[in-house]
Amino acid sequence: MAELNLKQIEDKLNNEFDEKDRVIIFWYDEKQEFIDDIKNLNLKNAKIHYLTPRNLFKTKVLLERQDTESNYLIYAPFKKPNNRDNHLADTIIYSKEFFADRASLIMADLGIDVAYKLVIEKYIKFFNAKDRTNRFYELEVDEYNEESIEIALLSALVKSKVANFEEVVRIVLSEGLSDNKYMKEFSKFGLEEAFWKYCRINFSYIDEEPNLMKLSISLLLTYAENQMNTKLPSKLNKYVLDKPGTVMAFIDQMMNSNIYKDSFRKISNEVYKVIDGDKIFKNYEIEHLINVDVFKDIDEIIINWVLDRLFDENLNATVNNLSLVDVCKSRKFKHFKDLYSDKYDVLINAYYLILNKDFTPEDNIIDLVEEYDNKYYKIDTYYRKFYYHLDKVKNSSIFEELKVLVENIYINKYLDVISKEFSNKLDYNILKEKYKLQKDFYRNYVAGNSGRIIVIISDAFRYEIGKELVERFKFDEKTEANIEPQIGVLPSYTSLGMAALLPNKHIEIADNYEVFVDGKPTKNMNERNAILQSKNPNSDSIQYDELIKMTKQEMRDFFSGKEIIYIYHNKIDARAHSSEDEVFDACNEAMEEIKDIIRKLTNNISATRFIVTADHGFIYTRSKNKESDKINRFFEQNDKTNRRFIISEKPYDILGTKSMMVSDVLGNYDERAIITPISSDVFKVQGGGQNFVHGGSSPQEIIVPIVKVKTVTGAVETEKVKISLISMLSKITNLLLSLDFVQQEPVSDTIKPATYKIRFENEDGELISNEEIYVAKSRSKESIDRIFKLNFRLRNKKYTQDEKYYFTITDVETGIEIYRQQVIIDIAFADDFGFDI
Repeated sequence: MAELNLKQIEDKLNNEFDEKDRVIIFWYDEKQEFIDDIKNLNLKNAKIHYLTPRNLFKTKVLLERQDTESNYLIYAPFKKPNNRDNHLADTIIYSKEFFADRASLIMADLGIDVAYKLVIEKYIKFFNAKDRTNRFYELEVDEYNEESIEIALLSALVKSKVANFEEVVRIVLSEGLSDNKYMKEFSKFGLEEAFWKYCRINFSYIDEEPNLMKLSISLLLTYAENQMNTKLPSKLNKYVLDKPGTVMAFIDQMMNSNIYKDSFRKISNEVYKVIDGDKIFKNYEIEHLINVDVFKDIDEIIINWVLDRLFDENLNATVNNLSLVDVCKSRKFKHFKDLYSDKYDVLINAYYLILNKDFTPEDNIIDLVEEYDNKYYKIDTYYRKFYYHLDKVKNSSIFEELKVLVENIYINKYLDVISKEFSNKLDYNILKEKYKLQKDFYRNYVAGNSGRIIVIISDAFRYEIGKELVERFKFDEKTEANIEPQIGVLPSYTSLGMAALLPNKHIEIADNYEVFVDGKPTKNMNERNAILQSKNPNSDSIQYDELIKMTKQEMRDFFSGKEIIYIYHNKIDARAHSSEDEVFDACNEAMEEIKDIIRKLTNNISATRFIVTADHGFIYTRSKNKESDKINRFFEQNDKTNRRFIISEKPYDILGTKSMMVSDVLGNYDERAIITPISSDVFKVQGGGQNFVHGGSSPQEIIVPIVKVKTVTGAVETEKVKISLISMLSKITNLLLSLDFVQQEPVSDTIKPATYKIRFENEDGELISNEEIYVAKSRSKESIDRIFKLNFRLRNKKYTQDEKYYFTITDVETGIEIYRQQVIIDIAFADDFGFDI
């Protein structure tokens, strides 16, 4: 430590003063190396007197007249005057002089060989401040030579905790490429030349007038060219460095570091502007850019390329054997994924919507429901996810034309087509031969069960959302879930749907249009709860918002002794009535809330059986209904009217509508008619939403989910999916190598996805190659589909048989190394053919 310098001086001076006779010592510190330290000297038997060029005579009087007994250290922070000009020349004759060489003291402290004294003396100004000296000492360099001393000095100036030149560069670059304070510090202490010297040695960066911008351009373009697997334009050759392996490892560590990621991105943006990246990269074929992730604007180029293919309906386009969807999925996991993931999801879902532009539905109602259950529902999911992700894109102007295309396909080629076919064919008598009806829900799914069952009724939780909920449960090791369709009531609105889910012998819609079950009202939760308890006294119901606020004990108290519990959850419908454009956000939140309450009830009250269902579904389109899409007013004042249905004493026969008897739906003797639009059109009525509607006879409104969920109270053993190296890897003879891997098993209920960091390193754990991040998440049961290839480039350096090298695979989430293999690197001409140029 720096304090040791002072301790050495103290010990030496105290030895000099440890005499019987009076001792006076003069210390001329011409370089003022100890001017800050002198006040901290602890002299046991002497006084310290500060000499200045102006107090020479005063000092002589002090020593020879005023105090002739005390020992004195006379500290003079200036050059010793010649005898003619020195009033103390005769005093010095009978006194002693002390000489302190800071460089020698430092070398003695740190055990630096005398051969490197000139190096220390060259930068002695650095050691004038205690804080700088302390930082140098704290680096604890293992072996001192010219290189390690200079790198330690650079490291101390940038306040690095380790003496590592690449870390110095990262810290320097993070401070900015112009008017950099660290470069000013290097210049102040004569270390700027050393900084550029080690840039040449480490990265092969050579420039007659080096600066941080040109260094950054060189680093990033070298990285980019190696990801492109082709050459950059000849005018940029001067920027491409001869040590790509070292450069890629350096950039990878900066990109993947939480400390330096933001700085890297700022540098990347600056470099891209300076080199006019758009002009450079727009001329390359997309296959050369597909792996480049060092500039975020490459994502913009790829996104525009995919957009062009979608507009041209060139859905079979491939890049390096990757489909358009595969291209988007691969880019989602590149460095700038947080900026572009939603954009790629927009493209992926638009792709699948365009793929279904020639949609043709089945021509009978049974097959329609079956195919909706199997695949048609996906189109609604693609549309929902298209807008869910689009709404998260800050600047979505590039997708305006795509929105028009998606709206046209979804509404005109799918929604209206399937709605017309489904509405025209809708027949409850035919459907009940294969599918269960919502009005029989209690009898089919609740009654007769032994043990407790919890029913979660989520308002407007349509079928395709139920499908996604089941998929999400697959990642929960405590849960088993499956789904089946149930045919909801018509009209598909809340009052009737909620009543249909209660135990009943008959359901009726009164003259005032209120809904009754076995003669009892159902308009609020208390009334519905009375019906539940009339069937089974050990029943109860509760609102989700009330339940979620309960403590564990309060939950236990509420559920104690109860066999059937209805939980009423209202996220989607409630949000739709307050902010229609947030409906798809609400769908996502609803799924998470349902998963969360099931988890809490499993943990808190040991509940294990759940049914998730809905009162009705919904139709949502982002474009608002035009007047031409509204069916003109034809109904009478006494009719019950809604944007998607009318209940009337009169069986209107209006073009574009379907009429059905209430009795056909509810199995009673009600001869009133239910009139619904056969497409996604709405009736001209007062109020109501423009985008979110329900009540009609489309499959999106009528087919509701029955999600059966079973949980376990103890943890089911799960593990992360593993990956293995397929390629033989023992001796490496080339700086470039391509390795094959396999994901050992498909992701499933008990095998979870995992993210791995794959790299080569030396025995000290230092990176000697680029670092690949791979997300193992394939669900394919075919092993050939789970094989993948990664490319590595080793640093350009000398590899010796004395040092050990390893190939490692590490779990990013846990930091646990799951695979390590020692490798032999036998490359004859690494490190610029052995010459330091």
